[in-house]
Order: sequence, then C-alpha cells, then structure tokens
Amino acid sequence: MTRRDTLGVLAAAALAGCARKRPLRVGAKNSTEQTILAEAVAQHLERRLGVPVERRLNLGDTVLAHQALITGQVDLYPEYSGLAFTIVLKLPFEAEPAIVMERLRSEYRLRSAIEWLDPLGSEGGFGMVIRGEDARAGRLTTLSDAAAHATRWRLGVTQEFLEQPTLYRRLMSVYSLPLAAAPRAFQAGALYKALAASEVSMVSGSLTDAALAGADFQVLQDDRNAFPPCQAALAVRADALTRHPDLRQVLDQLAGKFSTEALRKLSLEVEVQHRPVAQVAADYLRRAGLAP
Repeated sequence: MTRRDTLGVLAAAALAGCARKRPLRVGAKNSTEQTILAEAVAQHLERRLGVPVERRLNLGDTVLAHQALITGQVDLYPEYSGLAFTIVLKLPFEAEPAIVMERLRSEYRLRSAIEWLDPLGSEGGFGMVIRGEDARAGRLTTLSDAAAHATRWRLGVTQEFLEQPTLYRRLMSVYSLPLAAAPRAFQAGALYKALAASEVSMVSGSLTDAALAGADFQVLQDDRNAFPPCQAALAVRADALTRHPDLRQVLDQLAGKFSTEALRKLSLEVEVQHRPVAQVAADYLRRAGLAP
C-alpha cells in the first residue's frame, strides 16, 4: 500500500469515527407522553450505545416534527402510526393497524429514507371523553350511545383535532353527534379543566392523557372505528442507522415496553405529581428491566 493509500484509509477511518461521535438527536412533539418517551429513548441510547445524545423536545405538532426528521434536525422521534398515515402521507383512512404499519414502512422508506421500527406498545390514539357522572347518568359507554342520547353536546377540541379531516370531520360523519354549538378550540392542557368546570360536556383527548388516570372521566369507546389506529413507534433516519450499526438493535429493545396504561400513569407523575421527566423515565426504565 502506498503512502497516499495509507493516508486515505486513515482519513476515512477518522471521518467514520467523527460520524459515530456526532450526537444522536432525539426529538419529541409537544405532549407530556411524547416527552417522556423521548427522554426514555435518550437515556437508553446513552447507556447502551455510549454516545452523546441531544434532546430536541417540544417540536410542535405532527407536521412540524416530521419536517424536523426529514431535514435532519432530529435523527429519530416517537410518532403515532395513524397520524403519520393520514396527516403526513395523506393516505385514505384505514382501520386495520397491521395494514397501516406495513404501508407506513414502505412509503417512508421510499419517500424519505426513514425507517419505522416495531411498535413501542401504546395504542395512544384519540378518544372522546365525558365526565364520569354524565356517563353513569346516561349509561353511556360508546360514541354511538352519545350520538343517540338526548343531550346536545358542547364540544371542546384542540386546533389540530379540528383542522385534520381524519379527526373532527370523520368523527362527525361517522357518528353525527348532536352539538349545541360549534366546537370550541382549547390548548391541550386546558381541555380537561374546561370539562371539569362544565364549560364543555365532551372533549377530544389522547388515550395516554394523565387526566384519565387521576380523575372521574369516561372515554367513550369508538365502536364504529372513526379514528385511525395509532400505534406508538420510533421513526428513524436511515443514515443514523448506518452511522450507528448497533442503533436498530438497541432501539428494538424498547419495543412493546410502553403500554397505553403505563404512559398514562407516567404522564400523571409528571403533570400532577410534578416529578422531573428525566427521573420518571429513569425509574420506568429500571422497572421495565432496561436499566440497572
């Protein structure tokens, strides 16, 4: 080997070493459970890969988080399959979770060189929520019950829920809920306060919301499949998987470890008990057998 060849090999090795040392950037949308997931992922990567990890939290809604991923601002982040399927890819509604995930994987790989890993365990989709006392009084357990009930509902929603055709518009087309007035838009954190104070009588929630673990609220079953299936999973840039050959294997260790109920309780610890996100994530990783 000539001196020039030797220098070329050394330079390539040095560049590869720099690439591996570049921090992995873990992102999250602006919700408590997404922040907890991202923090747990970051801690797991730091422990198992021994690489620096940057947290880039509160990226915004689904569209903004996806943009951060495809532009390389983040290397990976947790997302829900149904939201990516309908909001990002703008594909027609599909109720079967396995079909959604299979199509997501092929489309993301083809369009953006992004890989979807195995689901983390949560089915954290949307749900319509009412006060427990109203559910008991009207014997309401499903959205079909609510649609047939004499009540004209006062609906509180987030702006994202209102604007996405697969959410509010599909809810109304499937159930034709009788409304007393046009829906009121709230910040996500204010929805349950408005419901508890009787400002509204039904709100759009996430099945992982902390309020569902600590108060007298009832999620109405989506018995006609108005909402898309939402399996939580990590979307990861292909170049990050190439840069870190062990990354996929390490991330796969998280598959199935975060149930909807578990994330609901973890969110309660952060929002109600005011425990630091990093500590909540660290404690859960230990309980899940992923940390000493």
